[in-house]
Amino acid sequence: MGEVGGHVLVVDDDETVRDVVRRYLEASGFTVEMAGDGTEGLRRFAERPADVVVLDVMMPGLNGLEVCRRLRQVSGVPVVMLTALGEEENRIAGLQLGADDYVTKPFSPKELSLRVASVLRRARMPIPEPAAEELTDGNLRLRLGARTATLDGAELALTAREFDLLAFFLGHPGTAFSRTDLLEKVWGWDFGDQSTVTVHVRRLREKIEEEPAKPVRVATVWGVGYRYDPGLSS
Repeated sequence: MGEVGGHVLVVDDDETVRDVVRRYLEASGFTVEMAGDGTEGLRRFAERPADVVVLDVMMPGLNGLEVCRRLRQVSGVPVVMLTALGEEENRIAGLQLGADDYVTKPFSPKELSLRVASVLRRARMPIPEPAAEELTDGNLRLRLGARTATLDGAELALTAREFDLLAFFLGHPGTAFSRTDLLEKVWGWDFGDQSTVTVHVRRLREKIEEEPAKPVRVATVWGVGYRYDPGLSS
């Protein structure tokens, strides 16, 4: 795993956690910088942008969710959230704000090192050339090279992951995919939380469906996952 390398910023108010995480990450080939609270973490990132940020959710002052939100305003750096057992709402909120993965406390430092390596590897994957310049479905249009999407001529404010998911769906109409399939095929994740897919599908529906609670484009296939049905809302 050490061949991945990279600079990791660990933001956690627990000194013991920071020290254990630092030792495991350094043993795995990473260089590590530490911050004891959210304000310090943002300052350190501004001074020296990291390749990956490990971010505790529950911190005094600026909590991890607010730090993640502010990071996403200036950077697409991979973020791994640390959440306490039972904090499902915080975990989902972190994914909605753009976190890439999460680890539940108490956690295995080895698992955290693997997840840091994984999100960094994914971030470094080359972006393949699109097979087509545009994908369309009635009033929905994606320009792949420019990475823009419009609905009825109005530009959609899609995150990078939402755009990639929509492009994948448009490129594979009528085919049902499991959440695991989408994690791997859309974002190249060899492991990860399936709720990441659920969150991004919900956000995508809010932006492209006339009635998000009754989707006609991105259909749920019970017991499987999701399927894109073209032409049904044109």
